[in-house]
Amino acid sequence: MAVAGPPTNTFGGDNFWILLLTFVLLLVPSTCVFTEDAPAQNQEAPTQQLEGFNLNGYTTGGKKSWEINGDKADISDEKIKITNVDANAFDKQKVNLKSRTGTINKTNGDINLKDNVVITAERGTQMTTDTLDWKRNQDLITTKDPVKIVDKQGVITGTGLTAHPNLKQAAIDQDVKAVLNTTKDLKPDQTATITCDGPMQMDQLKMIAVFNVNVVAVEASTGRRLYADKMTVYFDDKNKKIRKVICTGHVKAIQGVNASYADEMIYDGDDQKLTMTGRPKLVFDTSENKGSGLFPKMEK
Repeated sequence: MAVAGPPTNTFGGDNFWILLLTFVLLLVPSTCVFTEDAPAQNQEAPTQQLEGFNLNGYTTGGKKSWEINGDKADISDEKIKITNVDANAFDKQKVNLKSRTGTINKTNGDINLKDNVVITAERGTQMTTDTLDWKRNQDLITTKDPVKIVDKQGVITGTGLTAHPNLKQAAIDQDVKAVLNTTKDLKPDQTATITCDGPMQMDQLKMIAVFNVNVVAVEASTGRRLYADKMTVYFDDKNKKIRKVICTGHVKAIQGVNASYADEMIYDGDDQKLTMTGRPKLVFDTSENKGSGLFPKMEK
């Protein structure tokens, strides 16, 4: 998913080097170890080792936009390697990024995080993965590894991700599984599990999640299943539940041996009604099927 980032900050360019130079000049001499011998041909340039690393970035208006802290840093001509990274990005909401190791590219300011990467947004959303690239010019984070996102709405897992650091807008590439709350009670039997091949896009500003390709939704309390090519889920942020679901493309709803087919189905979470359009077809048996939640009872 292509996500537009905010204007480029000052991480990189002249301001970056001014910050770095100022930082080095203020160091306590005992915290630095310099390599004095010139490197032989085909060897890496000398590195400077620092204990207690801290680096800050500011906008053109002088407002602090990010900070990076670490236990130790190895500085070479091209990059800075940091251990136990603890970084913060300051936008409208604060975002914290942590990992065991990280590398800053001194040319463009991009950051690569590895091992136990955790991103925590100020509102509580948290994402974990193995590796992460932070593209500072685009204000994007990306990974090709498995990811897990935990929020008040539920838990989403998958492989590969592109997102803003604040996780308000994100796309998971493939093998998506989402366990979502259908009511504000947060009970295990009041959930719906949605899987898809991907991609899946989520927008927490609009409270929407879009699942694509071979979408299957299962309601925990009844076992009802819903199939579609595409499923758009609208959330009620105030009541922490699913507000509406729109399914399109080869839509099928299964309840026991009862089945419904249509080009499009719309589920209303408030009145729990399912509206089918586009050549709807219903198949029923004579047994009683009860339940509530994501899918209503199919009336005869």
